[in-house]
Amino acid sequence: MAVDISKMVPFSPPVSQALFPHLTIVLLAIGLVFTAWFFVHAVTSTMKTRNLFKELFIGTLASSFLGFGTVFLMLWVGIYV
Repeated sequence: MAVDISKMVPFSPPVSQALFPHLTIVLLAIGLVFTAWFFVHAVTSTMKTRNLFKELFIGTLASSFLGFGTVFLMLWVGIYV
């Protein structure tokens, strides 16, 4: 069973490499904003006014944006994961 390479379609990534720097900066900035909001919320709220679901929601958003920002940072510098 021979494979004819000339008939294959080249792979095109879903995100262009030209967008890696922009996505890195935007996602990391949004993640840092959510992280700052989480810390401000944790420090300024009292024991009676704390809401576990709000803290989990903010923490999940912050970690998601920082995680994807880190992935695009690694792709930007040439570490292909």
